[in-house]
Amino acid sequence: MDIALGALVFFVVVVLILFSIAGAAVKVVQEYERGVIFRLGRLIGPKGPGLFFIIPFVDRMVKVDLRVVTLDVPAQEVITRDNVTVRVNAVLYFRVFNPEKAVVAVTDYVRATHQIAQTTLRSVLGQSDLDELLSQREEINMRLQQIIDEQTEPWGIKVGIVEVKDVELPQTMQRAMARQAEAEREKRAKIIHASGEFDASQRLSEAARIIGSEPATIQLRYLQTLTEIASERNSTIIFPVPIELLSLIPHVFGGSNDGRNGTGPQIRETTTAPDTLPIGATAGSLPEEAAAAPEAPHHRLPEVDEEKSKELATEHARFMEGDIHATGEAKE
Repeated sequence: MDIALGALVFFVVVVLILFSIAGAAVKVVQEYERGVIFRLGRLIGPKGPGLFFIIPFVDRMVKVDLRVVTLDVPAQEVITRDNVTVRVNAVLYFRVFNPEKAVVAVTDYVRATHQIAQTTLRSVLGQSDLDELLSQREEINMRLQQIIDEQTEPWGIKVGIVEVKDVELPQTMQRAMARQAEAEREKRAKIIHASGEFDASQRLSEAARIIGSEPATIQLRYLQTLTEIASERNSTIIFPVPIELLSLIPHVFGGSNDGRNGTGPQIRETTTAPDTLPIGATAGSLPEEAAAAPEAPHHRLPEVDEEKSKELATEHARFMEGDIHATGEAKE
């Protein structure tokens, strides 16, 4: 009885040992994984996917994931080439294309790639201006991808995409950029306005040339303007009068009074010798009779007719205005 019980225990122990050995020898690797086999410390090579066998206690397997890894690069303090301090973060996409190198060449390929991405991000952005960082984002991304890919290639890692996600600027720089953008828009507005004024002046010049060739067009324009004013129900209507008509008014009224148009009496100019005038008198201070005859000390002066005095006063006033001489004779 004891012998049978001992044999049963021995059999169970052997079965368990065989199952453990079989479990250690049979390996299953997923489609997105590879198993790197080491036999007594020496590299055998990757195996998988699927079911395969290894030698227990002799071979050791390391699984490597071949899927794309998304690595978030934290925000980095970067000083650009034009001495502007910014905070930049990025995202990195990579995958393992050589499982042997990813296991043998580097201890932790994810951490190593993370550190390489941080240092490369600071280095590349430090060589770029702020304007390039904001406007040429795709070129910077391509440069980052090429540099990181070259550095991680010996580790069996392929970097596919590097994207700069966000650029944080200081408040002072944001205000300065806002003022710059506002000034740039004002500049564009002034240029567009000046261009419009130039085009309008050319059109107005052509319109004035056409209107000048046909005098009737300006009258039609006046009527059109009156129609536009009347359509708004205004109580006041302005009739534009050409300046040329206003300049003709002084000539019309002046020509009817100065006797130059041939309708009034013609007056000839005579000269009076200065030695025949009394002392202290001039040719314009005495009438014609007083200037021609010497004063009689013992005789009364003849009475002057009222009409004659009015005529002399009118002639004197014209003389003061510069139209005729006081002697009653016109300028030649």
